[in-house]
Amino acid sequence: MARSLQLPAAGGTLAAYTLCGAAPAQPPAGVRFNRIAYSAAHVVADPRADIDPWVQCALDWDATIAYRRHLWSLGLGVAEAMDTAQRGMGLDWATSLELIRRSLDAAKDVPGALVASGCGSDHLVLDEVRTVDDVIAGYEAQMAAIEALGGRLIVMASRALARVARSPADYERVYDRILSQAREPVVLHWLGEMFDPALAGYWGAASVDAAMDTALGVIAAHPQKVDGIKISLLDKDKEIAMRRRLPPGVRMYTGDDFNYAELIAGDGFGQQATHGHSDALLGIFDAIAPAASAALGHLAAGDSAAFHAILGPTVPLSRHIFAAPTRFYKTGVVFMAWLNGHQAHFTMVGGQHSTRSLAHLAELFRLADAANLLQRPDLAVHRMQTLLALHGIE
Repeated sequence: MARSLQLPAAGGTLAAYTLCGAAPAQPPAGVRFNRIAYSAAHVVADPRADIDPWVQCALDWDATIAYRRHLWSLGLGVAEAMDTAQRGMGLDWATSLELIRRSLDAAKDVPGALVASGCGSDHLVLDEVRTVDDVIAGYEAQMAAIEALGGRLIVMASRALARVARSPADYERVYDRILSQAREPVVLHWLGEMFDPALAGYWGAASVDAAMDTALGVIAAHPQKVDGIKISLLDKDKEIAMRRRLPPGVRMYTGDDFNYAELIAGDGFGQQATHGHSDALLGIFDAIAPAASAALGHLAAGDSAAFHAILGPTVPLSRHIFAAPTRFYKTGVVFMAWLNGHQAHFTMVGGQHSTRSLAHLAELFRLADAANLLQRPDLAVHRMQTLLALHGIE
């Protein structure tokens, strides 16, 4: 099949594009890492379900779980039912819990498979939440349900808490209650307002530095109950500053989809080993999984040049996928899964495949090719041409 096509260009014109033809990076079987690396995995919608897709959620369970098996086969962990899976943005709590159950069950067949699951308060009706105690009860309900399945927790940032909290003390009370009850160490989750505008002022402060002080205080009060904290602020300097202040044994899980390569590689500075680098809990790892695995394998083997050679070219793609409005990044993640043959269609929960323009997706296609991320180039070209035809370009 010819690997050339016409793609939208500046000013609404079309321009010829030919794939570069470079072979994608592939990790060896049994690849080992010296970082913990979670991919926040997407879900595959069921396009055949007879539902109202803007208000109801239906998943293709076989394809959704198959993608998790793909991630595990590459040595990556699965951060389940997170925002990448459209949690709180189309994926409701009932479906999220079923997703967690199925993912944990599938992981039993994969030796060493890592799964951590999102625990939040998204089942609460925001207009009915009046007090911090309402938020605590919401967290406790999800916590009990996930732990009953044997799951480990990622304590997600709460829109309800951001709505009703009046001071840092309210955040401290909520997290003190939740952490004191956790069966196993949890991953805390700090998602910036660029990912979710409803989370503006999280930790009770508009200032990131003041918010960081509160979060660090929560961790310091419960160091044995916190495995790490994932922050998604798209500010590498803030992440590094917080990383160096974490208690011994508490990890920084980068959620920085703009600067992950250098943050994971690290700078080696700090009083603790974990102060010198970040581990990873990233949405972009869903879209670049084979390259991420191969790069991490090289890093563990001491070959940082190969790590950067593989992962560095993926950063422009990630910055494009996560461009403002950042909350629409999920469209690019699912588009990559479709191009690479991990699902048979390009539809999303809540109809969110429509949140990015054809021009945006065309540039994504170019950047994915430049980063050697098109695993099946002929299929990718065919599917891109199909999308173009749907938009009247043939």
